[in-house]
Amino acid sequence: MRDVRVLVAGASIAGPALAHWLRRRGAEVTVVERAPALRPGGQAVDARGVTKEVIRRMGLDAAVRAARTETAGAYTVDRDGTVLETFRADDDGGDGFISEIEILRGDLSRVLYDDTCDGVEYVFGDRIAELNQDADGVDVVFAGGVRRRFDLVVGADGLHSALRAMVFGPRERFVRHLGHVMAFYSVPNEFGLDRWLIDYQESGRSAGLRPIRDATRAMAMFSFTSAELDIDHRDVAAQKLLLRKRMHGMGWMTPRILAHLDDAPDFYLDQVAQVVMDRWSAGRVGLLGDAAFSSSPLSGQGTGLALVGACLLAGELAAADWDPVAGFAGYERRMRSFVEANQEIGRLHARSLEAPGPDAEPDVDFEGQWFPELIERAINGVELPGYAGVPDSGVPVRTAGLG
Repeated sequence: MRDVRVLVAGASIAGPALAHWLRRRGAEVTVVERAPALRPGGQAVDARGVTKEVIRRMGLDAAVRAARTETAGAYTVDRDGTVLETFRADDDGGDGFISEIEILRGDLSRVLYDDTCDGVEYVFGDRIAELNQDADGVDVVFAGGVRRRFDLVVGADGLHSALRAMVFGPRERFVRHLGHVMAFYSVPNEFGLDRWLIDYQESGRSAGLRPIRDATRAMAMFSFTSAELDIDHRDVAAQKLLLRKRMHGMGWMTPRILAHLDDAPDFYLDQVAQVVMDRWSAGRVGLLGDAAFSSSPLSGQGTGLALVGACLLAGELAAADWDPVAGFAGYERRMRSFVEANQEIGRLHARSLEAPGPDAEPDVDFEGQWFPELIERAINGVELPGYAGVPDSGVPVRTAGLG
């Protein structure tokens, strides 16, 4: 097999997961990440249904389970902290509201990086500045000044993908805001939180706390309705000011949680949005994860889409002998229905959180058979081929990095 060089933009979850599979299929992989290092913390992400099989095939089941938050379940509470509803992690076979495999985004990113950094080239603190493709490859100029040539380039750089904007067009063409904003940051666990997530909701906004592996700390969670989000996604000071403004006067333990906002080492705030595209590839450039098909955090399946998509993208490219037209087409064909089901779940969840009002859409009737069928499509509605005859080293790569 000829040498194939693939550049992946983004080192959160989708990028390192794709690096794992590309390396196993025989490609030489470079991952470029504009941040100087892996980002810690972040929201909790879940693995349900077919995603658990992908993790098993990666040889990472034990590592992922060892890094779980080990959340036992969730309570919804009223203003006084009285429990209104209870959800357990073993509901629905571990694929329910609180999934059996729940892990902080930063912890999963670390597991994937540790698995791939020996044998995959990681370049932190840099980004793609220019890109030009021809029939045989892609010439890339990095912001640091280095020029290199690759056979394929994949953008796994998230909702605000710079590569998507560079190749496919401005973000406004593809990003669909769902009318909500979410924020997360870690706080000292001075609230007596054990293994149970606590969620408090008022009209159009919510506050919550979730356990993490470090029992001395907890993860704060906030959401509120917002028709638009005009603040730059890197302007942390403005984001914190907005959060304080929108949470003003909220009950329960909200003021105590907000008191730790300025000390948060891992603050994150962003709009709840989806990415809707007719195609996830253009020539020798493709997209993966939130950059291609964000389903929003409200779907509960963004990580599943990234991990399943990485497995299928690498498999389809290798099965097509690295021909981008055939490989990207196979990937899109296998993923499209799975993506659409999860995006529909995200949109329905967003509607259910809307505050009542004259302009609100009618309530969704979740009692019909259509809803469990949609859930099944969103969790298990994709085939994972065995890719017989396609190269597979079968041994995940680990330990020290290449810088």
